[in-house]
Amino acid sequence: MSKQPFKKVERRLAGKAALRTDAATSARMSRIRQTGTAPEMTVRRAVTTLGLRYTVNNKDLPGSPDLANRSRRWAIFVHGCYWHRHAGCHKATTPRTNTGFWLNKFSRNVERDDAARATLQREGYRVLTFWQCELDSGKRVASRLTHLTVQPRAPK
Repeated sequence: MSKQPFKKVERRLAGKAALRTDAATSARMSRIRQTGTAPEMTVRRAVTTLGLRYTVNNKDLPGSPDLANRSRRWAIFVHGCYWHRHAGCHKATTPRTNTGFWLNKFSRNVERDDAARATLQREGYRVLTFWQCELDSGKRVASRLTHLTVQPRAPK
């Protein structure tokens, strides 16, 4: 298989190391969706079942939450265990090749997630995070969503 360099965007995470990947790995990684994933659709169905209204294109909010309601001040992130490093989850594996690069990338993802969550909370949003591995149980999803239906008290 032919080797090709990583994209420019990823070079800042690699430092001075000459990272290479094969075409099969590059093609496989490019097929990973960012929106409309099965876990996200599970949460969307549960939110809709509760009668909650939401938007999905939230690029103007910190961290671009997967679902948000600006008038009710809530935001939901649906994280993949692999990309966002769900602690203690068997899906949060680390590739054996270019390990340093991937560890930097994953730690940056976690830092970015924490910063977005903190910023949203400072702005008065209630923030929920659903992990990919948690979405097997529909009851768990519904029970975590019920507190969004309760209107919070206005800050004093």
